[in-house]
Amino acid sequence: MNYDYKFGNKFYNYYDPIGIESTKYRILAPAQSQNRQPGFEYLMNPLPIFDNPNYKGSGKLKDKVAIITGGDSGLGRAAAIIFVKEGAKVVIPYYDEHKDAEFTKQYIENMGGECLLLSGDISDKNFCKKIVEETLNRFGKINILVNNAGVQYQQDTLECISDEQFDRTMKVNIYGMFYLTKEVLPHLNSGDSIINLSSITTFYGDPQLIDYVTTKGAIVGFTRSLARNLALKNIRVNAIAPGFFWTPLQPACWVKEKIPSLGANAAMARGAMPYELAPTFVYLASDDSSYVTGQVLHNNGGEVMG
Repeated sequence: MNYDYKFGNKFYNYYDPIGIESTKYRILAPAQSQNRQPGFEYLMNPLPIFDNPNYKGSGKLKDKVAIITGGDSGLGRAAAIIFVKEGAKVVIPYYDEHKDAEFTKQYIENMGGECLLLSGDISDKNFCKKIVEETLNRFGKINILVNNAGVQYQQDTLECISDEQFDRTMKVNIYGMFYLTKEVLPHLNSGDSIINLSSITTFYGDPQLIDYVTTKGAIVGFTRSLARNLALKNIRVNAIAPGFFWTPLQPACWVKEKIPSLGANAAMARGAMPYELAPTFVYLASDDSSYVTGQVLHNNGGEVMG
């Protein structure tokens, strides 16, 4: 059965093909897949919920400028929307998901916000330089960097991971973060914030995501070291380790039969929609977390604790 799509419904936008009474978990979506990385949000069924209409901004990011890689869709889109609600201007570097990106930009502008789109490959350090240059040209400053963009590929064994896949995963997930952070850093000041996206898989070691987990573990180390390095400058560096959220990364990675079980191992027995993570971005980007640095925040419905 399909549950009512009304926001606030007990099961939100979830799909349960055999009836919730006969399952032990709440199903995010029916089986589906996309044959490319990164995936397209506009092709997903159901569409992810990225905006909570009941969330009212209070100026926590007023006049701030945020760069959000991969902000065209998924968790990045949810971050961009809520940042705009809190008064920020956003810059969204993305790969080639033009339809998703234009939708996000239009959505933000309809809210009265400002959004700059930049298409390119963050594993290319010249593009990372362009991101910073274009941001400064448009807005004159940078206050927040969200290193969100990434790729993941499902493979059953280490032997199945090609050199090309390993190289691509490393370059997008690690090199891109390194290049862009290095370019942004000279323009950050006291009170500014860097937020890196790790993953729940880092903390239990998903056996089918070996190269991806390797990069997400490296992001934790990068976050902690950089946080100590910048602490006396009062530039905070933190990470988020999401559980299973319904984003284009999921159908673009997993075989379609895996999709209905995403989040089933969480204590809350479900995966989540992107809007549910969005306030965590605000917390780490704003003065609400003025004494928080080098931390990894776990938003995973209780799948990994401690």
